[in-house]
Amino acid sequence: MATYLEFIQQNEERDGVRFSWNVWPSSRLEATRMVVPLACLLTPLKERPDLPPIQYEPVLCSRATCRAVLNPLCQIDYRAKLWACNFCFQRNQFPPSYSGISEVNQPAELLPQFSTIEYIVQRGTATPLIFLYVVDTCLEEDDLQALKESLQMSLSLLPPNALVGLITFGRMVQVHELNCEGISKSYVFRGTKDLTAKQIQDMLGLTKPPAPVQGRPPQPQEHSSISSRFLQPVHKIDMNLTDLLGELQRDPWPVPQGKRPLRSTGVALSIAVGLLEGTFPNAGARIMLFTGGPPTQGPGMVVGDELKTPIRSWHDIEKDNARFLKKASKHYEALASRAAVNGHCLDIYACALDQSGLLEMKCCSNLTGGYIVMGDSFNTSLFKQTFQRVFSKDLQGEFKMAFGATVEVKTTRELKIAGAIGPCVTMNSKGPSVSENELGIGGTCQWKVCNLDACTTLGIYFEVVNQHNAPIPQGGRGAVQFVTQYQHSSTQRRIRVTTVARNWADAQSQLQHIEASFDQEASAVLMARLGVFRAESEEGPDVLRWLDRQLIRLFMFHLRRSPFLQVFNNSPDESSYYRHHFMRQDLTQSLIMVQPILYSYSFYGPPEPVLLDSSSILPDRILLMDTFFQIVIYHGETIAQWRKAGYQEMAEYENFKQLLQAPLDDAQEILQTRFPMPRYVDTEHGGSQARFLLSKVNPSQTHNNLYAFGQESGAPILTDDVSLQVFMDHLKKLAVSSAS
Repeated sequence: MATYLEFIQQNEERDGVRFSWNVWPSSRLEATRMVVPLACLLTPLKERPDLPPIQYEPVLCSRATCRAVLNPLCQIDYRAKLWACNFCFQRNQFPPSYSGISEVNQPAELLPQFSTIEYIVQRGTATPLIFLYVVDTCLEEDDLQALKESLQMSLSLLPPNALVGLITFGRMVQVHELNCEGISKSYVFRGTKDLTAKQIQDMLGLTKPPAPVQGRPPQPQEHSSISSRFLQPVHKIDMNLTDLLGELQRDPWPVPQGKRPLRSTGVALSIAVGLLEGTFPNAGARIMLFTGGPPTQGPGMVVGDELKTPIRSWHDIEKDNARFLKKASKHYEALASRAAVNGHCLDIYACALDQSGLLEMKCCSNLTGGYIVMGDSFNTSLFKQTFQRVFSKDLQGEFKMAFGATVEVKTTRELKIAGAIGPCVTMNSKGPSVSENELGIGGTCQWKVCNLDACTTLGIYFEVVNQHNAPIPQGGRGAVQFVTQYQHSSTQRRIRVTTVARNWADAQSQLQHIEASFDQEASAVLMARLGVFRAESEEGPDVLRWLDRQLIRLFMFHLRRSPFLQVFNNSPDESSYYRHHFMRQDLTQSLIMVQPILYSYSFYGPPEPVLLDSSSILPDRILLMDTFFQIVIYHGETIAQWRKAGYQEMAEYENFKQLLQAPLDDAQEILQTRFPMPRYVDTEHGGSQARFLLSKVNPSQTHNNLYAFGQESGAPILTDDVSLQVFMDHLKKLAVSSAS
């Protein structure tokens, strides 16, 4: 008999699903008594090399309000060639192509090991992938040069038939024509005037294709005749575009002393969205914005051009002094909604030493599933390698990205869907399984995710609606089906269907089963997502108070101190960046973000994980900390002195040389695979960058209790933050005091 831990891991590997509870309380009343709601983490495109797609379409339940997909949990009558839907109990006839089925000749979708299965949809015309580069030219010369080289490199990674377009912006916005031989031609727009989609399409001459003949869908070449000036297949314009990128100059408008350059980011994005809306609605497309500073003019501006006026801080936002915040956010939210409706995703690559307006622009990526990458300069390996990883390919040589996905959730009648949290937007699809109580993005059973990769993960929250006085029969099971339709990077339409079931249990007689089935890791991430979702829309102290009430019953000390909820010492842009990645990553990466991993390297044995605590900082140890966003190697005081003395260069200290090398090798392994690439910090005791480690560990020793008798040796942390021990003592008092 497999343990719950093995059961949970097998399900995650096969179906990409982790539930907070793996046995479900059988009534609404019992479910409300559980601190952690019934919810799951779904990774729709979890990598499954052993899952070859099937070349036919799924069989659907004939009931119009159900339309569930045939799955291994359905009851089959092989003689009458009927199947009973396990969601609505409708009896359905098998289509003629299934006439040969029998108990010994079953199609794949009825086999238990195919609880997740993928279908290739043959109907519909395939549209090529579309990449529209939107490039800021108000960059320093070396930054612009590095960016141009990265963009030229990316052209060689695109499939030959992919369509590519280029928009550049500074004070003006230029849409470049790409089918001109030997001459550079572009349409120039003023950066101060907001244009409607219709105006943009009229100015660019993007008239609609001719009406289809007798219901015939428009052919790809009809699309291309309209858009060919601005979007061309890579194989046709590879040389032209490489030259065009190479010739890009810095924005020619002079920037007076004490002023910021005028950046029309809001108008550039508006034109990009309008261009794709007019040419390729509902097709897989990426708008990739590369910016080196905040938008400073026109719609979507975040700060004025006077350098003496600093860009907004958290303090300004709390005091309602951020004069552009609401208007700018509204502009970008409207653009994000338009892009999301058409299945187009928006990436933001922001490389600047100061803030670049991510707080206002974050919705562009958060709602469309695009990436946000934040760095200091386009000339760093952090940007260059991360950007290259966007185009990484699978074993078949296809991109690991998928486009224009819809995720639909179906449930048996005892469950309803409360909502989803992740890089998605609602499709407002009401149905009998939609709960009135919303958690996250609710009121629907379908969400649009414009960009998916193998790590993109949604948190989906459920509500048990079965009444206490109507018990579920012993041995009953609840089922959930996830149907993800998407455009594969090979341009095929695909449907991935995952159907899972769990046992119901009576909380009175089977409480130990429910307790044993609790998935602590999934629950921590699901609760953290709820906290971060609330932090985006509510006041910080209110969210921390809510979290503290949960903490008394559910243990999450490190989340409370994390940059997802604590904005102290982070700019609004940094907080937006951290939250963006937390809301899209899978379980393992999310856990690292909430509670960083700390490994200790010493002469006394192999590397070992140690507590994220100041007592782990010892003079004769090297520590490797992985926070997801940073990889920190920290050399203890003695090790640092030996390293300075050059012992590692001496033949008799070979073991010291190996000790220094071991964490570097482990760090390299993480740096080569993580997306986005983490910041790499190599520091030592007393070094200025030791703050990266000291700010994360639990301060069990501080300057206040440094000389307390009997303390274990370790590094004292200069902080007034409470330690885990003080926090626990305080919680215990609160939990037992009559006032709580």
